[in-house]
Amino acid sequence: MIISRLKLIAKGFCVGSADVVPGVSGGTMAFILGIYPQLINAIKSFDSEWLRMVLSLNIKGIINRPHFGFLIPLGIGAVAALIFFTRVISLPSLIRTQPEIIYGLFFGLVLGSIVLLFRHLGMTLLLRRVLFFLIGIVFGGFVVTLVPASTPDASWFIFLCGAIAISAMILPGISGSFILLMMKKYAYIFNAIGHFDFSIILPFMFGIVTGVILFSRVLSYLLKRFYQQTILFIAGILIASLYVIWPFQTRVYEVVRHKERLVSSVPYIPDAFSNQILYSLIMALVGLAAVIILDHISEKDGTLL
Repeated sequence: MIISRLKLIAKGFCVGSADVVPGVSGGTMAFILGIYPQLINAIKSFDSEWLRMVLSLNIKGIINRPHFGFLIPLGIGAVAALIFFTRVISLPSLIRTQPEIIYGLFFGLVLGSIVLLFRHLGMTLLLRRVLFFLIGIVFGGFVVTLVPASTPDASWFIFLCGAIAISAMILPGISGSFILLMMKKYAYIFNAIGHFDFSIILPFMFGIVTGVILFSRVLSYLLKRFYQQTILFIAGILIASLYVIWPFQTRVYEVVRHKERLVSSVPYIPDAFSNQILYSLIMALVGLAAVIILDHISEKDGTLL
């Protein structure tokens, strides 16, 4: 029991680490670690029945119905990662100064997970269900190449931003912060949080709660009824996400609350070999090796997708 909890804390640490990197979602890391279906079902466990237990002060039901045995260790690991990579080792600063190395690691992680996914599903299945895979690539490509557009500041739209951003964060391959950037509300919402402007924070939080409740149920239903098609669709999105986390990009930053935030990036292919390319390649290979090791551990634990 203790060993399994420690493993969940370690996996939560990996999920939290991914959330620190712009363009990479915690959902992607949960997918790589083989805990994605569990995560969706755990989120879904906060349902109307649980709410009725809360209102009726059914303490036993409040504690036992949600998957706290899964969520609490995972949450501890994620929070520890956020603290560690912002206070101890500043990952955001490293991303700014050494983006090729950091993104090289995550590029290797995502690429390795895609390769292993196809190995487990089999090429026969891919050929039979290739349409869902292609739809995932097209959908993911459309999202990651969106151009920021002028959007309203009305409460209904802030609510929508929260719902869509959290849904994107849950879905592997798409970053919630990236969606906010595309909706031209990243700086707007971060400034509101910094100034405790609850006229903006509250509709955004309500949107997040609504998005979690609705989207987790949609994903849970799809994984239960159309598992293979859903996994191939997600694999397509992951392939499209490689565009965003390609290590070599021209990145533009914007100062939000005295901190630089990534607002856009355009991939390029280096025209000459350098040490940065070598280091990036090494980190990509480290990412690939990490996925293979995690896959081996997951097979032993029976947590493989």
